Amino acid sequence: MKAKYQVYVFIFTGLSAELYYVRDGQVNEYALHFVVPVPANVRDIAFTWQSLAGRPLPYNINIVTSDPAVLPRPTMNISHTGSMPTNVETFSIEMRCSGIRPAEVEVTITIEVTLNRAINNVTELVFKRRKICLESDHTENNVDDPLLLETIAATAPSGIITFVVGGILALLLVAILISIAYCARGPSKRNSHNGQPLRTSSFQRLQTHPSSGPPSIIFPPAPTSTLPRSKVEYSEPEELHRRIAELTVQRCRVRLSSLLQEGTFGRIYRGTYNDCQEVFVKTVAQLASQGQVSALLQEGMSLYGASHTNILSVLGVSIEDHTTPFLLYPAPDGTRNLKLYLQEPVSRSLTTIQIVMMSSQLASALGHLHSHGVVHKDVAARNCVIDDQLRIKLADSSLSRDLFPADYNCLGDSENRPIKWLSLEALQRKIFTEASDIWGFGVLMWELCTRARQPYQEIVDDEMEGFLRNGYRLAQPVNCPDELFAIMAYCWALSPMERPTFGQLQVCLQDFYTQITRYV
Repeated sequence: MKAKYQVYVFIFTGLSAELYYVRDGQVNEYALHFVVPVPANVRDIAFTWQSLAGRPLPYNINIVTSDPAVLPRPTMNISHTGSMPTNVETFSIEMRCSGIRPAEVEVTITIEVTLNRAINNVTELVFKRRKICLESDHTENNVDDPLLLETIAATAPSGIITFVVGGILALLLVAILISIAYCARGPSKRNSHNGQPLRTSSFQRLQTHPSSGPPSIIFPPAPTSTLPRSKVEYSEPEELHRRIAELTVQRCRVRLSSLLQEGTFGRIYRGTYNDCQEVFVKTVAQLASQGQVSALLQEGMSLYGASHTNILSVLGVSIEDHTTPFLLYPAPDGTRNLKLYLQEPVSRSLTTIQIVMMSSQLASALGHLHSHGVVHKDVAARNCVIDDQLRIKLADSSLSRDLFPADYNCLGDSENRPIKWLSLEALQRKIFTEASDIWGFGVLMWELCTRARQPYQEIVDDEMEGFLRNGYRLAQPVNCPDELFAIMAYCWALSPMERPTFGQLQVCLQDFYTQITRYV
């Protein structure tokens, strides 16, 4: 069934949101199947409803839990059977855990509304919640912060009634935002950490369609106005020459030991510098064009001077041979490309906890870049490295177009771009901002969960713009928790202003990490 609805999901302190399950008389099947988590510190959820049929409508409410010992049957401040009011009214459901042991309990709320007794015309809506219960959780208190509002507006097929149900839920996140190593953002930065409030973010689903699209795709946000964040990047040749001069090393001090990756003109070797430091060596073959040589140097210098534990910044450069220059990067033993690692059998043992930790490292690295006005523009697994302890470093994109040609394509403009990783504004107008990096980060998280599957594999590149504009997004990976997928989905809001910042994403990831490690 087609449905028109809207989803605003906020998971930051003090922000409320609306989730429409049914709107304009059509059911939002996606929203009904989405399991909304109820944090341990939230006990009451409230629903707002109204019959617009001009008369009260008979209803019946049934609530069951998957583990009655941990979460006894929730209670309501209204009867389980009665009549839906014609005025907007609110009722609440209390979920009081027993506290005997920690667990996540599935709660199913079924509301049946009788539209016409004579022909037995009954509408049934089923809402699912996942209540987090802690040991000795029975002493939990209600929270006073704004609650997550969920509104359902339902109309019978005949157009006689509109049924509105809303749920309220508060999420308190206690987060310590990571201090940035260099200078704080200037006053023009919208997501400043200098005591300014973080911007709100939302994930919208404005229109759905039957599941006739490709199986790896779901159908969320519709178009809204866009206002990209400002971007700051160097482009002056003088700055590039200055950086090269500061990092110049003697070619004779570099020894190559093994070839790691090879493309048409690009090469990545493992080697040593000064006979003691393990390094990656990026270089080009003799047949490389001057444009390819320039791209190697300019893209390799893009993360110049980025002092962060999760950023792989260039260590040295040599242009003694102008036809085959090379770049050096630190490469401790065991470090390799993240995408290639994810495609190895060993990556199949990655746990959700490890994926969350890896995502958090990358969010920290990108937040650091953005704090200095640097936009990466090509956030993806292929542009990261990982070591044996699952420590990840974000790298630049030099040589990626040659070494991972399947990830880059042109759309009639002779410019190879990572089409399946780009936000709509980057795809349409080549606008690269902090918000477009956020979008790519969401795709990168999807890569982590799918072991580096190709995103939108069923869609040809020429159709991507239309698919994104019409609301198609990557589907939830198998065995990916709802909470983790929700974080990805926030990154894919159509409006750049509606996407979260990396500081906010770190709060989300840390909160989810705390939840899942509580039971391990």
